[in-house]
This record gives sequence, structure tokens and C-alpha cells, in this order.
Amino acid sequence: MTQDYARTTYAVSGGYEIAMAEAGEGPAVVFLHGSGPGASGTSNFRSNAPAFVAAGYRVLLPDLIGYGASSKPEGIDYTLQLFADTVYEALAQAGVASAVLVGNSLGGGIAMQLAFDHPGFAEKLVMMAPGCIEELPVYFAMPGIAKMKSSFGSPEFSLADQKALITNLVYDPSSIDDALVAERFAVARTQSKDVLARMRTPNLAPRLGELAMPILGFWGLQDDFCPASGAQRFLDACPDARFMTFNKVGHWVQVERSEEFNRYALAFLRD
Repeated sequence: MTQDYARTTYAVSGGYEIAMAEAGEGPAVVFLHGSGPGASGTSNFRSNAPAFVAAGYRVLLPDLIGYGASSKPEGIDYTLQLFADTVYEALAQAGVASAVLVGNSLGGGIAMQLAFDHPGFAEKLVMMAPGCIEELPVYFAMPGIAKMKSSFGSPEFSLADQKALITNLVYDPSSIDDALVAERFAVARTQSKDVLARMRTPNLAPRLGELAMPILGFWGLQDDFCPASGAQRFLDACPDARFMTFNKVGHWVQVERSEEFNRYALAFLRD
């Protein structure tokens, strides 16, 4: 399923710009993508956003700072606060006063930060293997992180390198097609290594109990980037959380099990 988007660029603090794709009408659903070479809003959720538009939602897909068509500054720390603040400013300019936030990996951490910083903004949270709930050594010990080391950021970075990086995100490589690889490769060639090398994210686990809104989560049991045991942290701390786990699925539940993800997430939104 393909989707046509209106694309707008918003000027935010720091002299930066945040690019955002948008489609549909109705209650706002904001998709927040994860990190990695070549990531962008539309590429991370190409199998999901059209279903939400068809179901009657206004879908917004921002490119995080350092990614997609947004500003890609060098020589700065890419903090979780920077990601959250710049996205929030862009969404405010787009007229979004509240929304369902859908976040994958780093995007899940951003969704939580937005919920903490702006009470009432996040109506519900839908998260796929959300990051920022472990200490950094836990993430660095995950096998997927080690495999992410490549020639990214250098002239030698190739289309084959890009395909290898994306394949690490899934359990079944057949779920990755050449169009997705090409789309992300085009973005990766414009990025600085700083977007990964100087990323700074806190451990938000001690604050999970503050998330009082309904939460739906998804986790692949073969996730090599964010340990699936993180789901229990939400179930223990949050008053209104439910998580689904999937066998033989990696870090990208929304890609490998897109039909199920769309069905369950839309039912959660309608509830």
C-alpha cells in the first residue's frame, strides 16, 4: 500500500529545521522513528501509516533532527531532550495540541520524554521495542549494536553496507526490499557520524510510573538491539499498560508483522 504525503519543513530553535510528512484527516497520530543510518519517518513506517490514514486518522511522520530531510548538524550532542524539543516545536506549528504517539526504539524514548515534558499531550502511547529504559552498557552489550559498526559516514559506505545494516533489524531478511534499502541509503549518505557517535540518552525506567495514559507495546523476542525483558518494566510500573511479544521477530515488529501491528494498534486507538 502506497501513500501520498504533504511535506512541510518547520523552523525550530537552534536554527534547525524539522521536516514532516503528513496525510489524512481526523485525530492526530504521530509516528516517531528510531535511529540508525538512513532512518526517516516515512521509511520506518511505510507499511503502517497508510492503514492509519485509511482508518480516519491524521498521520504525521516527522524526521528527527539528524535524520531524513531534517537538519543534520555536526559537532553537537544528539540528546533525547534535543530530539523531543525540536519535534514538539514542529508539531505545535502543525497545530497538534495532543496526539497518540507511536514510537519505535529511540522514537519510543522520545514519546516518553514528550509525555513527561508536556502533560496531556500524549493521549495514548503505542511503542515497539522502546529505548531509553536501560543503562547504556546494557544496550552496548546487545549483538545488534556491534553489527551496526560499518563504514557509515565515510565515502566507502555502500548500498551493500546499508542493506546489511537494515537486515540486522529483522529476524526474516525477506521482509526488507530493495526500495527500502535505496530510500535509506540516500538519507545515510547525507548524515554525519555524530548522529550516532554523539547520541546521549538517559535511562527513563525510574519514571515509567508517571505514564498514566493507556500504553500498548510490541516486542520481538529476537530483538538484538533492545532486550525484550524491557516489556516487564512497563507492566510492573505503569498503571495502564499491555505488551505483546512475537516469536521469530526482531527489532522491527511494525515491519515484520505489519498487518498484525496495524490491526492491534488501530483497535487500541478505537477502544
